[in-house]
Amino acid sequence: MGAKGKIYVVLITTSSKEEAFKISRTLVEERLAACANIMPKITSVYRWQGKVEEAPEALIIVKTTSNAFERLVSRVRELHSYTVPEIIALPVEAGYRDYLNWVVESTH
Repeated sequence: MGAKGKIYVVLITTSSKEEAFKISRTLVEERLAACANIMPKITSVYRWQGKVEEAPEALIIVKTTSNAFERLVSRVRELHSYTVPEIIALPVEAGYRDYLNWVVESTH
């Protein structure tokens, strides 16, 4: 994408569907994300403070740019209930050009 930045798919887990909607709507309204898809019911298995835990969570799949990513991370950390929220960016290697252009336009 050149000077406008790369496209990222960002994965964010939350404690509930309600928290996922709050974060998603804020990111899109503030142009930090072009789109956010919410998977309201997942189960996560993870190690936390020396113990293996299981928890119901919601997953947000966000489309954004590398230029907006650091601001997105800061905003998610402000809104999120977790001490250490999962925020993982995966670079998009290829995609439908018109869609990728829309992501860039939507985050400016």
